[in-house]
Amino acid sequence: MLSRHSDNSARWKSNVFWGEIAPCDHFLQIYEDEGVLLDTLSGFVGGGLLSGESAVVIATESHLRQLAERLERADIDLSDLRSRDQYLPLLAGETLERFMVRGWPDEDRFVDVVAGILTRARGDGRKVRAFGEMVALLWAQGNVAATVRLEFLWQKLCQAEGFSLFCAYPKAGFTRDLSDSITEICAAHSRVIAA
Repeated sequence: MLSRHSDNSARWKSNVFWGEIAPCDHFLQIYEDEGVLLDTLSGFVGGGLLSGESAVVIATESHLRQLAERLERADIDLSDLRSRDQYLPLLAGETLERFMVRGWPDEDRFVDVVAGILTRARGDGRKVRAFGEMVALLWAQGNVAATVRLEFLWQKLCQAEGFSLFCAYPKAGFTRDLSDSITEICAAHSRVIAA
């Protein structure tokens, strides 16, 4: 069961206000410090869960573990939420493998995989917030074209399915010679969050 104490929402250290986000909002954060990312992510996921929404988190094992620790410290019962598919933590690498074909995101497979996850999360009509690090994994591999393509597919599905989406990239992966790709990635998002 979720704790709905008013002090829980104040526990998130993020300076981003997650209370009112629109369906189809697509957020981007480029971060230097993992603590900043986890603060922002905790606010995004925790705020949604506390308001009765579902959260899909497709992240690295380390980020999933650290996020779970933060949410549980805020008295959010993740076991209960997982049992109702209201909180769906998924490994980014494994999820990515389900729709990549020869180093490229296959659109039909992507839609099948992610739409299936969203259907589970919606349950009895809940709104969904999703976080994904699959793009960051592709970016870290130097697969810039596939990263930009995956951002496009996420944006297209976000518009069709009406869910809020948050993506994050470590700043260390950005170099000067990739400025056009960085511009394309930023353009694929409705909001860029300060790191």
